[in-house]
Amino acid sequence: MKIFVAGGTGLIGSAITAEYLSLGHEVFAISRREVDLSDTDSTLVAVSDFKPDLIIDAAARVGGIGANNSKPVEFLLQNLKIQNNLMSAAHEAGVEKFVFLGSSCIYPRDCPQPIREEYLLTGKLEETNSAYAIAKIAGIELVNSYRKEYGKSWISLMPTNLYGPRDNFAIEGSHVLPALIRKFVDAERESSKTVELWGDGSPLREFLHVEDVARAVVLASTEYDDALHLNIGSGDEISIKDLALMVAELSGFKGEVLWDVSRPNGTQRKVLDSSRIKSLGWTPKISLKDGILATIDWYREAAASGMARL
Repeated sequence: MKIFVAGGTGLIGSAITAEYLSLGHEVFAISRREVDLSDTDSTLVAVSDFKPDLIIDAAARVGGIGANNSKPVEFLLQNLKIQNNLMSAAHEAGVEKFVFLGSSCIYPRDCPQPIREEYLLTGKLEETNSAYAIAKIAGIELVNSYRKEYGKSWISLMPTNLYGPRDNFAIEGSHVLPALIRKFVDAERESSKTVELWGDGSPLREFLHVEDVARAVVLASTEYDDALHLNIGSGDEISIKDLALMVAELSGFKGEVLWDVSRPNGTQRKVLDSSRIKSLGWTPKISLKDGILATIDWYREAAASGMARL
């Protein structure tokens, strides 16, 4: 099978690419340096030339609370352009299957926990990343519109917070776990006495290694064909404070952790009900501790060689 992975050199895209290659498929993994997916014509040419059987949309502008809150226009417009162009090109080229990857931030800030797929659009979004969430909700609706109007076998998957090698470790633009890894690894290397973090550490989150979500994507792309998007999460919760202490210990940091309570916490609790994807035979294999330790090792090597995204 010929598979086109948009965002194929990023965090999740590289893991998906590796998983498909290990299964013997032909994969075209593109980055923004190769194809500008915000440009309609460039996207159509790339898709038409490769003639894929399946497109995985793992391309997106992503970031943590600070980046989302300060750049809502960019997060909304860029993500809309990327997903709209990819789906339009896929339709024009007659691509049979399309997998749209979204985010758990699509759900209301205060919806019941664990979060079921049916809770979408039942309440207000978290304000700090509402622009990104709206873009991803629009992506789900566009997938379903192509299903309804043209009979496409296209699906949407909503992963929880992901981490692993090739993540974005920039302090201002990264998600919470890679930001913690960079802060504590750098502080340990520089023998710093303190590390300051946002909020009070009380919010609860779940995290999933990208290799686990890659296996879920491969499974869903062949075994699932429905308009209802699928959650993909570990089901295991941890507070940001306990997560920070785990990263500090695994990185060897011996100093003090300070919390800036004037900064936002974000959504207080967010754990997905992933029973539907698990009913297809998927289950995560990499523990949080093992995954973080491996990611710390990868970051140390990548930072030393200038290969880390900082």
